[in-house]
Amino acid sequence: MMLAYDIGTSYLKGAVVTAGGKLVSRAQVPVRMRQSRNPEYRECDSDDWLAGLAIVTAELGLREKGRIRGVVISANGPTLLAVDGAGEPLGLAMTWMDNRAREEADLISEFSSTPIDPSFYLPKALWIMRHDPEVYEKTRYFLACAEYISFFLSGNPCRIIPTPLFSEFFWNEDAIVPLHLDADKFPPYLEPGEIVGAVTQRAQEVVGIPAGVPVIAGGPDYLMSILGTGTISVGRTCDRAGTSEGINLCWSAPVRDPRLLSFPHIVRGAYNVSAMISSSGSAIDWAVRTMGRRRTDIELLWKDAQAAPPGAGRLLFLPFLVSERFPVWDKRLKGAFLGLSLDHGRREMMRAVVESTGFAVRGILAAMETNGCQITDLRVSGGQARLPLWCQVRADITGKNVLLPEQEDADLVGNACVGFYAVEEYDSLTAACENMVRFQKTYAPNPETLKLYDDMYLAFARSCLELGETLEGL
Repeated sequence: MMLAYDIGTSYLKGAVVTAGGKLVSRAQVPVRMRQSRNPEYRECDSDDWLAGLAIVTAELGLREKGRIRGVVISANGPTLLAVDGAGEPLGLAMTWMDNRAREEADLISEFSSTPIDPSFYLPKALWIMRHDPEVYEKTRYFLACAEYISFFLSGNPCRIIPTPLFSEFFWNEDAIVPLHLDADKFPPYLEPGEIVGAVTQRAQEVVGIPAGVPVIAGGPDYLMSILGTGTISVGRTCDRAGTSEGINLCWSAPVRDPRLLSFPHIVRGAYNVSAMISSSGSAIDWAVRTMGRRRTDIELLWKDAQAAPPGAGRLLFLPFLVSERFPVWDKRLKGAFLGLSLDHGRREMMRAVVESTGFAVRGILAAMETNGCQITDLRVSGGQARLPLWCQVRADITGKNVLLPEQEDADLVGNACVGFYAVEEYDSLTAACENMVRFQKTYAPNPETLKLYDDMYLAFARSCLELGETLEGL
């Protein structure tokens, strides 16, 4: 059995997973952001990660500790934490939603051939050097979220990248020296499936994972979701939904389009063509709070949304509640309801929010297809994937079959795929995925709603292009 953990923006999850991909036990705890007066700051306390890890581990039981063959961690990103020589954090972690490093991102762009966003790792490290030199001087290592947990468990620092080609994409390696950053503060690279070390006695005492268990390099949550949905053949596409939403297509060649990211895939010889919607689950959470329901009453809001007709009575919602990254590179855009009238109520507004990220996904797929890519299906994962309406809306808006895995926590299954490959249960990651990932349902597009959604998508796409200037002063 394999221990798998994922540290998300909203929840920290864990599971015990078999070599056949079954979750024997599962647990989760909420993760909270630290409040700041500056809206550009989005931070987490790493102590909360460790406390959550201990709670989840206790709830998993681990009754047969001797059968645990390894532990694999994935996490949200790019989230960065500075630690000192003793491995102690030097402040709060700067999460992937933190946008304070705008000037630093512009500086790094001069030394990089890839798009640079203030949320990326190196802009954050450069911001610390320029604005908090005392912390920078004390920093021994800059660590991503999953890598910090692996470091805490094993005592061995690393940076995890899918392939060596990712050093430029993830960390903008070529810019470190020209920017006068200390290269020694950035630990060596490991690839998913390599052994980081073993759980120490101290880590067992703090979080409850048995000492001596191998700590296996995992990586970013999106990568584990790609594996956990079997998105390992050309044309397969992973739709990973949580607080944000990532679309990752396995394709045969790189794509050069500023609306998209194009990275080497973890499967050698393939490429990961991708884009991110920053407000997805967070838009739904906002709608639940705003419409006067408690978070625990979300099922009532979903029933409201299901009772509204497709298209929500010709009501559009723009889900740009935080700074959007891809494929809409217009930081002036904000969230908005368009076409609101006296005929619209809570049901239509909730449905419009649900449909909005479907339109955003269609925009991403359209950008991919414009570049010659062919999407065979959408394989969904994350909290929203458990909701039939969300899946059916995705199918109806995009015109693609939506495949729901037996285990919706695809990131945890992906971690387990990496773990069982590392301990040689399977001879390749591809073999691990094909054997461990199965699907419980396929949502086919409804032809009756396609024409309606075609018309509304055109209005959505036009609004994305035209409203930035109108909203600039708001």
